[in-house]
Amino acid sequence: MSVLPLVFTSGWASGINAYAVVLLLGVFGATGVSDEVPASLQRTDVLVVAGVLFLCEMVADKIPYVDSAWDTAHTFIRPLAGAVVAALLAGGDGSLSELAAGAVGGSTALMSHLVKAGTRMAVNTSPEPFSNIAMSTVEDLGVAGVVTFALFHPVIAAGIAGTLLLLGLLILAFLASRVRRFLRRRAQRREEKRLTAPASQWPGG
Repeated sequence: MSVLPLVFTSGWASGINAYAVVLLLGVFGATGVSDEVPASLQRTDVLVVAGVLFLCEMVADKIPYVDSAWDTAHTFIRPLAGAVVAALLAGGDGSLSELAAGAVGGSTALMSHLVKAGTRMAVNTSPEPFSNIAMSTVEDLGVAGVVTFALFHPVIAAGIAGTLLLLGLLILAFLASRVRRFLRRRAQRREEKRLTAPASQWPGG
């Protein structure tokens, strides 16, 4: 129970940027900033791989439509990473608490990943790229800030992560309704244009 707030927060953050979570936790553990980080996340090879993948994500995440393709490819990776990180934080001894922590971390990561992926798909309807860059920057800063805060104030950080997750779900539902409304209106305009066009312009006319 004592590690549950950190597990929840790391799961939320993993759904947004799993590589940043592994890299941050590993660096904080290796430098002695926190004793909560398991040794397996502090290994040099893990930090190098996480760092390279983080740089790849940082670039891909700011390019319209490339970010959505990247999100699709990470539909299984982020929840899995969230579950693994959560299990390691719980002790990594194969106990029931470890399995429970993995379930919490994985399911939370899946929810936050779906929020991110859905929001990005809506943002990609904008013709300019700056909204993608802004969204990606806010997400990266949010993950870094909340994960860092969670190491020192895990309960408060879990509350922040839970609030952000709830807000994300509400925003995603709102954006989905707006996108559906936009698609319906566009279909109606096309149908009206087809009906008002001269007969010679109709298909087969």
